[in-house]
Amino acid sequence: MDTNIPFEPALSTLAPARPRSAAELPRLEAVWARHADDVREAQRLRHRVFAGEMGARLSPPAGTEPGLDVDLYDRFCEHLLVRSVETDDAPAQVVGTYRVLTPDAARLVGGLYTDNEFDLVRLARLRPRMAELGRSCTDAEWRTGAVILLLWSSLAEFMHRNGLDLMIGCASVPMRDGGHAAASLWHTLQQTHLAPIEEQVTPRLALPVDELRCDLAVEPPPLIKGYLKCGAKVLGAPAWDPDFGTADLPMMLRLSELPASYRRRFLRI
Repeated sequence: MDTNIPFEPALSTLAPARPRSAAELPRLEAVWARHADDVREAQRLRHRVFAGEMGARLSPPAGTEPGLDVDLYDRFCEHLLVRSVETDDAPAQVVGTYRVLTPDAARLVGGLYTDNEFDLVRLARLRPRMAELGRSCTDAEWRTGAVILLLWSSLAEFMHRNGLDLMIGCASVPMRDGGHAAASLWHTLQQTHLAPIEEQVTPRLALPVDELRCDLAVEPPPLIKGYLKCGAKVLGAPAWDPDFGTADLPMMLRLSELPASYRRRFLRI
């Protein structure tokens, strides 16, 4: 699941900035990138959100075009885009994105992005059925339910079509308060949504939750709340991502455990 901030390497948990009203929104479509230009549009949106909005310190490979968020996993991933449909008044615009690393692609690149943040040894038996969601983000003016619904419907259909049942990723929580909100959220979720011990993972650079407040009444960011409603579990304590300035919660969702209402909505079954 990206957002560096749906699950990811990060699923995006940014609050809406200036979302457009329903009357202002043109038609949207979800498409899978077919050409390098499509991928660059997703990378441009990611850079705008992660670096421009969040202040993340990105480290793209040498020679990367300015204004793009690029890492070594991108060329192995499938890239999902939500874009506005071109009209006489405005060109098409990519307004939301996820990337998906399939099990076969993960073997080619040498592992998941999530492996960099967590020790996933307990999940070894699940890897053949497990896809990683990451680098999720939405343009500030388009943070509406319509964009998320298109993204999630397309992801669920992709998983179902390819015989994959598990989605994994890191859901990011901003640390503008030094991490107290993230620690408090973890304290709550470990009591209500923690995965069984045989599926729990360990952060490589742990957020020092024992040194932070854990008694704050924290509402989960919208993306995390959405994952939880879909039946996702938290796999363990959060890792600290100093480059993105976030606490990353490892999360996993089984497609087979989607509530019936979401199966009808996303899979039409």
